[in-house]
Amino acid sequence: MSARLLAVVLSTLVLAAWTSPLNAASPPSARGCAPTNGLSFVCGALSPEDATPIPGTRWLLASGRKPGEGIKLIDTVAKTARPLFTGDAAQMRPDAAMFPNCPEPLNAKTWISHGLFLRAKVPGRSALYVVEDGPLPSVQVFDVSTQGAEPALTWKGCVPLPEANKAYANLGDVATSQRLDPNSVAAFSDGSILVSVPRRPGTTPVQRFNGAPTGDVLEWKPGAPGFHIMQGVQVPYANGIEISPDESEFYVAAYSAQKVYAFSRQDPLMPIRELPTPGIMPDNLRWSGDRLIVAGMMYDEPACGGTQLATNGSAAQWSCHRGFMVGQIDPKTAAWTIIAYSEPNPAINVVSTGIIVGDTLWIGASSAEGVAYRPLPHLPASPR
Repeated sequence: MSARLLAVVLSTLVLAAWTSPLNAASPPSARGCAPTNGLSFVCGALSPEDATPIPGTRWLLASGRKPGEGIKLIDTVAKTARPLFTGDAAQMRPDAAMFPNCPEPLNAKTWISHGLFLRAKVPGRSALYVVEDGPLPSVQVFDVSTQGAEPALTWKGCVPLPEANKAYANLGDVATSQRLDPNSVAAFSDGSILVSVPRRPGTTPVQRFNGAPTGDVLEWKPGAPGFHIMQGVQVPYANGIEISPDESEFYVAAYSAQKVYAFSRQDPLMPIRELPTPGIMPDNLRWSGDRLIVAGMMYDEPACGGTQLATNGSAAQWSCHRGFMVGQIDPKTAAWTIIAYSEPNPAINVVSTGIIVGDTLWIGASSAEGVAYRPLPHLPASPR
């Protein structure tokens, strides 16, 4: 056997060892949180579309795309979850000076949480930014304290998204009742907020899934009356957002284009790099240490009739179970490394987030009855 052929065989065996736990056959369980196809679940966090670790702790924060699911606190050691924001009076400390245009206090019983972003402020304290995509499209802002035995959360205020007809006045006749549906959020250390809107008003499902630039990123700066559309940051189905550690760049996942676009914060009028994510539609982006983790559903899934474009972007595609992949990407070189992947799993769908905590890979999804986890496959050393 030639040295080259031997290397190919060994590489194949290593990749199979990494992914076989996810693809191992097991019968569907009657309980949505039972281990299925190599994944275990922490119950009590319904529809955890996004999650973020609290650095230096054993805790994760998870969103919930169902009314009232709010924010869950995940103990990665005990494998438990509990509601973290209940709306009690002690958790409500609005900052009217910072968020003067927030129209109403957050209602813990009705809000639907989507994307998350955690920004460290001082030791033991961070700011948590949460996308609300119902009933008030907005970014909700919290203070997170880790000075006690468990993290504590207090609500500080919100920045509402503009009405569609005001944000897109240049498009002409946009219905006043039409709302913007925010997806992901990121924030700079000066308090400036970025939020993605995947579906510009007036675009069709076919346009959104054929790579047309149908998504926008909106920006808000402290003291501004509201969000504005960032010119030049129009990408196909804008999804996850992240910021470089030095804050000179930000990254936007182009879901339908199988790419992540890198933009200069100083001059964002056009992407400075395109970072392919081969095989998957990139959803959320998340730093895990010095690794930029990308998670998403498989682009071409035979079990669902192929690509989402092949079915004209039908809404039924979101309910069809697609396989998924978690990988890491180098935002400077575009080097792509697969961490784990899976065929369709009956217990989890619309996979959107991957997080590395120690020797465990945590996975969030819009359609699941808990946050998933599995042993982390062996990874090569980070190039950074």
